Amino acid sequence: MRAFVIKGFFYLLGLIIISLGISLTINAELGAGAWDAMNVGLTETFGLTVGNWVIIIGAILIVTNALIAAERPDLLAVITIIIVGKMIDFWLITAFTDMEITGWFYQVITLIAGIFIIAAGVALYLQPKFSLNPIDNFMVALQKRFGLSLTVSKTITEAFALVLALILGGPIGLGTIIILVCIGPFIQFLDPKAEKVMNRLLSS
Repeated sequence: MRAFVIKGFFYLLGLIIISLGISLTINAELGAGAWDAMNVGLTETFGLTVGNWVIIIGAILIVTNALIAAERPDLLAVITIIIVGKMIDFWLITAFTDMEITGWFYQVITLIAGIFIIAAGVALYLQPKFSLNPIDNFMVALQKRFGLSLTVSKTITEAFALVLALILGGPIGLGTIIILVCIGPFIQFLDPKAEKVMNRLLSS
């Protein structure tokens, strides 16, 4: 029971931290990640909040992933989209409602901080090996169904979101490229540290 509580804490904390990082990259206004830019574009085109679109797109992907992989829908992934969606709305609408980032230097600092925070959240939420968020599962489903490498699958899913973001007028820019380049190395740097902390807590 204690182990489950610790793992659950890492999982939920990671998702909350991810939502904070995403909100910072959006507020930096230098260009968001492809999926986040798509959700912002959906908000600007059709209304609803960014968080609501995270939940809607996530729900669609849960069903799509199951069809692609010919498996049962990962219903536990609903937890990830609800927490991240609701928390993104909390950060953007409540906590950061008066945030104004002026000047290129501060925008870059905010963007890099957001990327690092996203990576920290991902490193935490991956440790318990619970359900992945639907975007990550989309990559895995393509890899399973078509025998692609994870790198190719990830590229396809990011390109898909990027095209939709461009069509919808989402915030694609220099920041989008920086996120694409930096997020992987940041996660790789933080993942073993998060693993070490969780293992220490589990063994204490």
